[in-house]
Amino acid sequence: MKIRCPRCKGGAELAPGFASVSCPGCGLEMSYGEYVRHVAHSDAAYSDILGDYAGSTGGQSSGTLDEWDEQG
Repeated sequence: MKIRCPRCKGGAELAPGFASVSCPGCGLEMSYGEYVRHVAHSDAAYSDILGDYAGSTGGQSSGTLDEWDEQG
C-alpha cells in the first residue's frame, strides 16, 4: 500500500500486515509503530492517530505521546 513518506514526502510503501514502511526515494526503513510515532510528533493534527493505532492492540489504552516514546 502506498503512503506518504514522513522524511521526503514522496511515495513510501507500507508492507502487508503493517509490518514496516520503506521509501525507495530516500531509503527510509522503519516499523509501522515508529512511523505512527514519527507522524504524530511531526504534526499535532495527527496526534490522535495514536488512539486509533492502539485501539487495535487488544484494548490497550492509547496513552500520551510521552508514554508512547517510553514504550518505543
